Amino acid sequence: MNKTIIVSNRLPVDLKYIEDKLIAKSSTGGLATGMKSVHSEGNGIWVGWSGMAEEDMNENQKLEVDRALANEKCVQVPLTNADIDNYYYGFSNTALWPLFHYFQAYTEFELDHWKSYVEVNQKFADVVLQQVNDGDTVWVHDYQLLLLPQMLREKNPTLTIGFFLHIPYPSYELFRTCPWRDELLHGMLGADLVGFHTYGYARHFISSVSRVKGIEVNFNEISYDNRIIKVDSFPMGIDYDRYHNAALEHKKRPEESKSELMKSIDFHNKSNDGSKLILSIDRMDYTKGIPNRVKSFEYFLNKYPEYKGKVRLVMLAVPSRENVAQYQLLKRETDELVGRINGDLSTISWTPIWYFYRSLPFDELIDLYVASDVAMVTPVRDGMNLVAKEYIATRTNENGVLILSEMAGAAKEMHEALIVNPNNFDQIADSIKEALEMPAEEQKTRLEALQKRISRYDVERWAGEFLKSLKAAKDVVPVQVAQKLTPLKVSEIADHYKLATKKLFLLDYDGTLAGFKNNPSDAIPTQELYDLLDKINEDETTEIAIISGRDRKTLEGWFGHKNYTLVTDHGAWLRKVGAEWGMLDQMKSSWKENIRPVIESFTDSTPGSLIEEKEYSLAWHYRKVDADMAALRTMELKHVLKSLLINNALSVLDGNKVLEVKNSNVNKGRAATRLTNETEYDFIFAIGDDWTDEFMFEELPESAYTVKVGNVKTVASYFINYSTEVLDLLRDITKVQRQ
Repeated sequence: MNKTIIVSNRLPVDLKYIEDKLIAKSSTGGLATGMKSVHSEGNGIWVGWSGMAEEDMNENQKLEVDRALANEKCVQVPLTNADIDNYYYGFSNTALWPLFHYFQAYTEFELDHWKSYVEVNQKFADVVLQQVNDGDTVWVHDYQLLLLPQMLREKNPTLTIGFFLHIPYPSYELFRTCPWRDELLHGMLGADLVGFHTYGYARHFISSVSRVKGIEVNFNEISYDNRIIKVDSFPMGIDYDRYHNAALEHKKRPEESKSELMKSIDFHNKSNDGSKLILSIDRMDYTKGIPNRVKSFEYFLNKYPEYKGKVRLVMLAVPSRENVAQYQLLKRETDELVGRINGDLSTISWTPIWYFYRSLPFDELIDLYVASDVAMVTPVRDGMNLVAKEYIATRTNENGVLILSEMAGAAKEMHEALIVNPNNFDQIADSIKEALEMPAEEQKTRLEALQKRISRYDVERWAGEFLKSLKAAKDVVPVQVAQKLTPLKVSEIADHYKLATKKLFLLDYDGTLAGFKNNPSDAIPTQELYDLLDKINEDETTEIAIISGRDRKTLEGWFGHKNYTLVTDHGAWLRKVGAEWGMLDQMKSSWKENIRPVIESFTDSTPGSLIEEKEYSLAWHYRKVDADMAALRTMELKHVLKSLLINNALSVLDGNKVLEVKNSNVNKGRAATRLTNETEYDFIFAIGDDWTDEFMFEELPESAYTVKVGNVKTVASYFINYSTEVLDLLRDITKVQRQ
């Protein structure tokens, strides 16, 4: 039976030694809760760091920790203090965290940190690979492990791999500033499904893939490494019943069992009739916008002074990364802000801000949620923010208002909240006033809609939907009928070649014999290519035909001195060995005077594009154009050209980063037919990478060996992955040794 392996930076178990006794306690975090059912079912395993550094434990303690974790169906990844300093506090939290949250000023790219990040991701991969069997499912979580999916795929391609990012994904413009952007994308694309909290994050990721790596993207499907990777959004939920039921139990709690915090809140309410509490709960992190929230509350009190003495901000800031300088500065700034505001505005009976810098047990957290009339959740950037959902789940009295930042992922689904820009103090002040004065009926209506939504799409539903989509994504295969060209098949072709008496090689140039260049004129033949083709051509029974979309002048310059057959301009011109150039069909070029100005206008407005003029065609290249702009411009150009081409017997070839206008009756298929009709060949081998080569594959006899470069839909019989394999393939068939 296949199992599911969950992988995250930390395990869902808190371990610590108290008086030499190991205490293991299950974590109650959002991820741990969401994955509980997945983890507990069958023979699932959770892989992660235990929270205890290797050098801080003796050998007996390490064994004890392993046994304790095994009881929880967990396996630890052994990390040292240096790993934590460089991989976690280093690259993860001084490079990725600020970059992905748009705090570029805080971003630090250190080579040592990057090297540690790679090494630790490999440590995770090694542990996971020890635990998996062929066909297992691995679900990798979050920004600390961006390289892990590809590391796993390279060692075991049978795995079904999902990846979920729990923080925002930045825009392409920001992401491309990372020195190791290609490696990070390559790592994530090892997954079969890449998930995000919102569609916006997914769109940014797809844009980065398209622009940084130049990979083909079709809606939410990425074609990469001969696989289809799905990209989708899955807004994470909470354990709704846990929070809702805890709030219901809170009502029944007798006076003597109430917490000191709740007793203080009750005393405040009795002493301040009509007073309102506004709740703020966050980790002490610069992404949460805590100073802005404090300042906006001060702005509210000054804009609406009638609320002084009647409203209090209850602010819980949970300590986080206290050894990091930026977090220390944030703590100091927050302390000073709260101190100044309380000093300026407090009265004998009223303090505007209650400030707690600590973590609270679950019951006291519920006390705060239940007792607060308004929750103010205003991060400057947040992947999802579950506090907003937790507050809504605890509103069992059908009252309460949520003020929510539009920069939180939760804002995309919690439309009934009061949505604000966290940097707009005036808007926030007005929203606080609106929340405090909102009629009870409107509060109830908004809450009912919010509670219905988040109770239905809870954290277990989130996990289930992801795994369901992961299974479907794994089953997606590229739509094509071609077979992978295996060594055994190559050997069969080589045997046929050896026995044949009249042989023909039909070879495309760009993307086949030569890789693509940003500037087409740079793709000149290499000496290696010349040497190989010359060696093959020494066999008098073998004919080499280079059949290309290149113009006659270019191919004449490159291969005119060789005894090869040359077909240029997609089949317009033909030069047989020992013969003169001849046109395969009579064509006109006068149409170019009407079409050229149209293409030139698009070139002028599309940076990076260029026109290549051939004798009987015009090619518009956009290989250097921004991917999104290229998609828009090609669609516009094809639309404009459509009406111009109908009356001129012209057509548009949509090639690899090129649109080419040419005569409709010219294509490589007709040229290939002309060659094979004039001579009787008992061995035909054709290879090409482009859509234009499909005409050639279609027209050749069934006995021909047709090969597509690239794993895409094709009528060719076989395919190979990359153009870099072509020369070796020709050597294997002809048995020509590398020089």
